[in-house]
Amino acid sequence: MQFLKSFFTFSWDIIKVAAIALVLAGLVRYFLVQPFFVEGASMEPNFEDGEYLLIDEISYYFKSPQRGEVIVFHYPLDASKYYIKRVIGLPNETVEIKNGGVVIYNDGNPDGFFIDENYLPKEGITAGNVKKKLGRNEYFVLGDNRPASSDSRQWGILPKNDIVGRVWVRAWPVAKAAVFNY
Repeated sequence: MQFLKSFFTFSWDIIKVAAIALVLAGLVRYFLVQPFFVEGASMEPNFEDGEYLLIDEISYYFKSPQRGEVIVFHYPLDASKYYIKRVIGLPNETVEIKNGGVVIYNDGNPDGFFIDENYLPKEGITAGNVKKKLGRNEYFVLGDNRPASSDSRQWGILPKNDIVGRVWVRAWPVAKAAVFNY
């Protein structure tokens, strides 16, 4: 009889620990970190098709996205789709694509400056002839593989409330695992 009582007590403890672990994992998954699979070539060579990423969903509650960060967001023309792109233009800036590069105009640089995009391949140019003024909660995003990317050049600005989070960890493939601190 004592054996059965000990067995049920032990089993009940295991069930409680498992339930608590599941609840905690669910909270982390739905409020802090979200998994994301890269689909397509728009972010090559930095992020390739099939890579498994973890998205930090909480940072942007405390700070705004910064230029150069890679983010995941709801595609503005179809919220059921997720896109991954790099933040180029920040709120209240004007972004202009000209001469194969990106020029940013803001209060600190009214004459504009070409941004340094050292994450792009050396031969990479940014095609297009676009000039967009961003509002208070708007961002301009581009893919790293500019010729193969559907981005703000085609569909316009990205509202802040469409942003899911920033790319935090590349978990797969293991050989390319990395933590991104922008």
